Amino acid sequence: MGVNIKRFRVALILLSSIFSACVTAFAGPISFVGIAVPYLIRRALNTSRPLVVIPATFLGGAVFCMLCDLIARTAFAPMELNISTVTSIFGAPVVIFMMLHRQKGR
Repeated sequence: MGVNIKRFRVALILLSSIFSACVTAFAGPISFVGIAVPYLIRRALNTSRPLVVIPATFLGGAVFCMLCDLIARTAFAPMELNISTVTSIFGAPVVIFMMLHRQKGR
C-alpha cells in the first residue's frame, strides 16, 4: 500500500539491532543466551513446534551457560574471566548471523 519494502526492511533490521543492543546494555551480555539459544535450538531440531522447542531451549540455555562458565573459569587458570565476556564472544556472532541471514521461503 505504498510502502517501500527495501527501506522498510532496512529500518526493521536497524530497529531490531537497536532493541537487542538495548537489552544487552541493560541486562548484560549474558542476555545473548535468551536471544541466541532459541534460534540455535530451532535450527538444530529443524522444527518450530513449541512443545519441542521450549524444553530443548531450557536445556540448551543451561548447557550454554555451563560451558561459558567452564571456559570463563579455566581459560586463564588462576584468573577468572567474566562469564558475560565469554557469553558475548559466542553469542554475538550468532545474533549477527541471525540478523543478516534470511531464510528462503520467508
